[in-house]
Amino acid sequence: MLETTALPRKATLSPPLDTRYQVETPEGIDLPLRPAGLMVRALAFAIDLGLRGLIVGLLFIVLAFLGKLGAGLGSILLFVVSWWYMVLFEVLNQGRSPGKQWMGLRVVQDDGTPIGWSASLLRNLLRFVDMLPFGYFLGAISCLQHPTFKRLGDLAAGTLVIYRELPLARPQLLAVQPRRPAFALTLTEQRAILGFAERQGELSEARGKELAAILAQPLQVSAPGAVDELNGIARGLLGPT
Repeated sequence: MLETTALPRKATLSPPLDTRYQVETPEGIDLPLRPAGLMVRALAFAIDLGLRGLIVGLLFIVLAFLGKLGAGLGSILLFVVSWWYMVLFEVLNQGRSPGKQWMGLRVVQDDGTPIGWSASLLRNLLRFVDMLPFGYFLGAISCLQHPTFKRLGDLAAGTLVIYRELPLARPQLLAVQPRRPAFALTLTEQRAILGFAERQGELSEARGKELAAILAQPLQVSAPGAVDELNGIARGLLGPT
């Protein structure tokens, strides 16, 4: 009986919640990251593209008064803005171009550390590959297929676009009666339950019941009342407020 309950618990709880990416720092601290999806990244890129166009347009108006010298400077300016705009902002502004900052995003290395010059240059140089054959087709396909929404440039550079971290705060759980689990929970199981309870406000009722059902069987919780039971266990794990 003990063997039959132990096996599904490990298999079911390996990915407790979706859209989360967790890395372990050299100090042994788990760092949760939220990868950004295709649409929000496309909006951030559109903002940056508009800003670059505005900058180049204004400067070309000024350089037009310089004749041939202005045309030469304009070519140099176009190259610098096209290839170094994103790199300079990403490296010097904590992984945030104006578009990413507006949308609450930043780019980091796969291990959560700040992006460096070589990685930023590589991921941006490979944009021309992501644009093939037209309109970021390959980049969009890669983002949609990858579990952390990486385009080809991110795969080559080992980078990840994530939502910016919010200030740490005590989790806000539903005001329910604390409950004790049927057995001692592992650290992974405790995190899964607390993560489920913390995200109650972000989930639809159907999605909440779906996730609760996933956790119910290995935790020996009744499926019909899994949502209330898991919220009660989470309140017990968190302790008095």
